[in-house]
Amino acid sequence: MEILMSVIPGGKKGKVGEIHVTIGSKVSEGDSLAEVETSKGNRTITANQDGVINQIHIEEGSEVSSKQILFEIESIQESDEKNDTSEQKADGEQPINEVTTDLLIIGAGPGGYVAAIYAAKKGLDVTLIEKEDTLGGTCLNVGCIPTKALVKSAEICDNVKNSSLFGIESDSDLKINMKQIIDRKDEVVNQLVSGVSFLMEKNKIRVIQGTASFLSDNKVIVNGKDTSHISAKDTIIATGSKISHVNIPGVELPFVMNSTDALALTELPNSITIIGGGVIGMEFACIYRNLGVEVHVLEFMDHVLDILDDDLCEEIERLSEQKGIHIHTQAKVTKIQQANNGQAIITYETDGKEQLLVSEKVLVAIGREPNIDGLNLEEIKIRMDEARNGIAVNQKMQTNIKNIYAIGDVTNIIQLAHVASHQGIHAVNNILGEESDMDYSAVPNVIFTSPEIATVGLQEYECKDKKLDYRVSKVSFSSNGKALTMNEPDGFIKLIKDNKTSEIIGGSIIGPDASSLISSLTIAITNGLTEQQITKTIFAHPTTAEVIHEAGFDLNIGALHEA
Repeated sequence: MEILMSVIPGGKKGKVGEIHVTIGSKVSEGDSLAEVETSKGNRTITANQDGVINQIHIEEGSEVSSKQILFEIESIQESDEKNDTSEQKADGEQPINEVTTDLLIIGAGPGGYVAAIYAAKKGLDVTLIEKEDTLGGTCLNVGCIPTKALVKSAEICDNVKNSSLFGIESDSDLKINMKQIIDRKDEVVNQLVSGVSFLMEKNKIRVIQGTASFLSDNKVIVNGKDTSHISAKDTIIATGSKISHVNIPGVELPFVMNSTDALALTELPNSITIIGGGVIGMEFACIYRNLGVEVHVLEFMDHVLDILDDDLCEEIERLSEQKGIHIHTQAKVTKIQQANNGQAIITYETDGKEQLLVSEKVLVAIGREPNIDGLNLEEIKIRMDEARNGIAVNQKMQTNIKNIYAIGDVTNIIQLAHVASHQGIHAVNNILGEESDMDYSAVPNVIFTSPEIATVGLQEYECKDKKLDYRVSKVSFSSNGKALTMNEPDGFIKLIKDNKTSEIIGGSIIGPDASSLISSLTIAITNGLTEQQITKTIFAHPTTAEVIHEAGFDLNIGALHEA
């Protein structure tokens, strides 16, 4: 059995301190073998089984890297070895590890791993199961983080192309190294995944790789490199979501990608057609356009990003088309074919007429659905919410089985990583007997288009549906000094107040720094702040945050700096 160095975040190295054993030393599971000093503090390397030290691959004072082999241990066989069937079934199947734990969490995405850390810090013995060989789930590995790395590269590319506006001129042709862009994305992801692994070790969370399936409401079997039976007092299901299947003829052709494929594409296409104008589709549309690709977006609904108010939809469509993104709404894709030259031919219908588009690549970005594959939920009669097509839970994140909870995309309440994390914390609180209900009235949502869009609380169409007595203010970034210095005057902030209470109940931003500014509005709505409390707050100048101050005034006497 090899003893490996645990993960050191950031690809850094550790320094070997005292080595407590020599070759031939007998050790028991948990015995200290050596000390390694890292930037995060001293780590004790321990034996993972009873045995005899067979090889030592390090010396005191030497440097070691993550997952480097440190020791080799030869197991001590019992004298009779129980006829070579110790811990094995009579039929020759692999041994089954029996594990008992306070809390079992299935899925190590932003919901599962955050819940695991929180629970461990609250004193629970935690076991975390993840079917993939890396922690972090979709968000960290093939979702939020890697797409934002591409967003940043595309942003810089666009800034360089427009640098002459700032008096910075370059005589050389702009070259885009897509492989380096993807490599940098991978480096960011790997660093964060290593960080999550380190946190699991630091908080003494037992991590098992494999696929989980319920045997009963308090027992799960995990099939992986080893087979484990895990008995748990409480369980949290955090298995996330998977890419939805799309029933379009030709979707299996080699030039058709999903979002995961796009994140690994090392050759930049000349043109791409994106099927779906939702969050994923529009983020990739802006990424590719900023990198100089010809982009077409086909959206079935009247607007792209139709989860937003109409004025936000119209503004992002206007600005996207201004950047050269071709948006086709009310477009139903009927088939994808391959031309003789290898290009994609996309057939779609709009206004009852058949239309054709030709491009080098096709990206299908139509959505995600809860991932419950293999969990065997029917065995324990977990109730599903048919309307949401996710696991049914109450405000405590508890399913109909009192000791089983579900969080994140698998509930299909709101498919956002930060919601999953927050749900996980609430679930743990309730497991510990601390009454804790989820509140979705102030959930920030950020879309990393160009420019960014962010919303929190109610949107105007929701206020109309609820027949609320409300007032709306809208202030343009064109009146903001910092936005003008950034050459990003497009977009606006929109605030909604309840006329009966004067409290801010909704906010939307499209423009520079929207992803950061939305936090201030989230604090305001969460704490029931009024327009007067916003206008009495001093905002630093010059900053883009001043649009919040202006929008507060606009809810009463009118914005001070807008004509």
